[in-house]
Amino acid sequence: MNTTARTIDYKGETCIELISGDYRALIAPFNGSNIMKMENTALDIDIFRNDPSLTPAQLKAAAEIYGMPTLYLPNRLSHGNLRTSDAMYHFPCNDPLGNHLHGFLHLRNHSIESVSVDGDKAIGKTSYVYDEKDEFFATYPVSFRADFTFTLAPDGMHYEFTLTNLSDKQMPYGVCNHVAFKGPFTSTGKGEDVRLCVPVGDKWELDEHAIPTEKNLPITDYDLQYKNGTMVPVLKDIDNDLYTAEMNELDGKPFYGVYATDVATGKKVCYEVDDTMKFWIMWNDHGDKGYFCPEPMSWNIDAPNLSGAPDITGYTELAPGESKTVKERIFTMA
Repeated sequence: MNTTARTIDYKGETCIELISGDYRALIAPFNGSNIMKMENTALDIDIFRNDPSLTPAQLKAAAEIYGMPTLYLPNRLSHGNLRTSDAMYHFPCNDPLGNHLHGFLHLRNHSIESVSVDGDKAIGKTSYVYDEKDEFFATYPVSFRADFTFTLAPDGMHYEFTLTNLSDKQMPYGVCNHVAFKGPFTSTGKGEDVRLCVPVGDKWELDEHAIPTEKNLPITDYDLQYKNGTMVPVLKDIDNDLYTAEMNELDGKPFYGVYATDVATGKKVCYEVDDTMKFWIMWNDHGDKGYFCPEPMSWNIDAPNLSGAPDITGYTELAPGESKTVKERIFTMA
């Protein structure tokens, strides 16, 4: 079995290439430790949206919609406000709806900590230390360390993401993966043959600024398409369908995640997430660009500013010195 882990040059920037069995992945530290590409060569499955013609600068300019970026803080903060138990921060409004969008961690150059092979596992580790040297620190003076471990094995990509509060303040803990899955994800596939299965629970109403009203909406036949795995996630506009997460089922076994199926071949892309992730939001950039984003979030959109209890909104904090790790897996089936 071919197992390798090495750094390679990508148009003047350093990437980590991991190969294990039929899987190959590229990690881009220059672009926020993004899983820039992951493929199963034996099954002809290319999982994430990628474009080899793009330069590193072009990828950085569209960091949310290629590969698998990790967001801190996730999604929207209404009017840029972030209220914690011991402070109030005002982030810049950077989306047309008047909110702060997507945080900043995925926009930074991260450091490569190590690249190694352990048996049939290819491993890359990256990190980023956020402190007063970061341009955003004047806005958000809460220092932390982000550590990533990418372990590619014959059963897929095992992803670990750890945040550690290095400050003397309470640190809001909200994370999201803005995954951009290709649709179709095989070279001969068709968008109309892709189906997405998401274990949706309560549906959340959003206002005109895409902020939760804190009301739940009735579940309709449209929503049940996610639950029963018949949703076509491309070729139509999916604009921030937001749900509380529930347990899914894959091959008759409990599965906390989502999966996409090419119904013409039966091939699947599966994304298992940590139970820290309490919400799913679906978006596909109008559905005409060949990708879709089922995004797991640990807290609801605008959770710091919502009135609901933390067990409803997902809002939580890390105390000084405290760490929290999420573990996920991306894999394919045929």
